[in-house]
Amino acid sequence: MRKNIKITAAAAATAALAFGLTACGTDSDPASKAGTGAEADTSKALVVAASPTPHADILGFVKKNLAAKAGLKLEVKEFTDYVLPNTATETGQVDANFFQHQPYLDDFNKKNDTHLVSVGTVHLEPLGLYSKKVKGLGDIKSGQTIAVPNDTTNEGRALQLLAENGLITLKDGVGTSAKLSDITDKKGLEFKELEAATVPRALNDVDAAVVNGNYAIEAGLKPAKDALVLEKAEGNPYANIIAVKKGNEKDARVEKLVKLLHSDEVRKFIEDTYQGSVVPAFGTAVKS
Repeated sequence: MRKNIKITAAAAATAALAFGLTACGTDSDPASKAGTGAEADTSKALVVAASPTPHADILGFVKKNLAAKAGLKLEVKEFTDYVLPNTATETGQVDANFFQHQPYLDDFNKKNDTHLVSVGTVHLEPLGLYSKKVKGLGDIKSGQTIAVPNDTTNEGRALQLLAENGLITLKDGVGTSAKLSDITDKKGLEFKELEAATVPRALNDVDAAVVNGNYAIEAGLKPAKDALVLEKAEGNPYANIIAVKKGNEKDARVEKLVKLLHSDEVRKFIEDTYQGSVVPAFGTAVKS
């Protein structure tokens, strides 16, 4: 996930977003503030900010196949960064977002004084180690370079993946908050920190790279097939969530969306479409 920026920068970006959303135009007014709970106007479209893949794709399936029957008007706004969806949800420019996991949301709220909460998990995108230069973990040697995401939550997640597979050793107890400075044995490896969205483009320049699942898919990689190693789904805290501003959890439109996202139809769509590269996280052992 992308590196968090200070709230001052995020606020400036949000101002630009307000113009962009107004210019786009939808069936609803995305710039209007979302109602709280039962006060929300259920006749208006629920506007959800989402990353293109797989989040917007999953929402697109819901909109095309399930929403009308459930009495839900759904609009999807695609974003390619990991800051604006949260700031837009905080200010009411969109009603909800779908792009992040709980550790990232917790970190974002803490750093930016936002008030966003999860209303349900949907899927897991397993983080994976990829390479265009080596065929297996055993081919990664001293002197080679591995690219990792540079944001707080996903860098620790990436380092844990490397440690679990014997490529590095970390200080005891650092968990998923690990930083490069917490590596006690690099085993001769070098590391390049990059924004998560740019990591796939670095595969030609480094020996291997730890890539977020959604960015791997967007780059044409097939995580279940192409990754040297993938995160395990069981007990994984990084399931992606639907988030809203605190107070809007009981918005009837939000409740309908969560119910649809947890349906057997969506489960089948995820399993059939992504073939293990994206894994349903509702009704499974995956924790939120």
